[in-house]
Amino acid sequence: MKPIVFATVFAIFSLVAVSAVAARAQTLREDAHVTEKLVAAQVGDILRKACPKASARMFVVFGEMMALQSYAVSQGYDEAAIKAFLADKDEKKRIRQLANAYLAEAGFVKGDEASACATARAEVAAKTLTGSLLRVAN
Repeated sequence: MKPIVFATVFAIFSLVAVSAVAARAQTLREDAHVTEKLVAAQVGDILRKACPKASARMFVVFGEMMALQSYAVSQGYDEAAIKAFLADKDEKKRIRQLANAYLAEAGFVKGDEASACATARAEVAAKTLTGSLLRVAN
């Protein structure tokens, strides 16, 4: 009787493990969570550079970076795949384009300090991920 229980439990765990791997995005590029976090960071960086009153909350940025790396590892990606993805020029361009589209929709106008600061303040006030990465002086 015990071998049958063990075999059943093993089969259930195997199915759960296979399902978890199958549910993973094929590449980091296809992982919506990764894209969302990277776009938020890019938006924050653009706003920080465009608004002199905005600055990065570096401990939060570092914590989010480590959390994203842990997430990617937990999804089965190795360090080499993560580094290659982050260094890929096409991926950087894609994330920048998504960030620019987000900012345009939020009312940011490139070269307009007032809109940059207003957008940064709105992100902080809305408690978005981007807002959590920024500090904006009055």
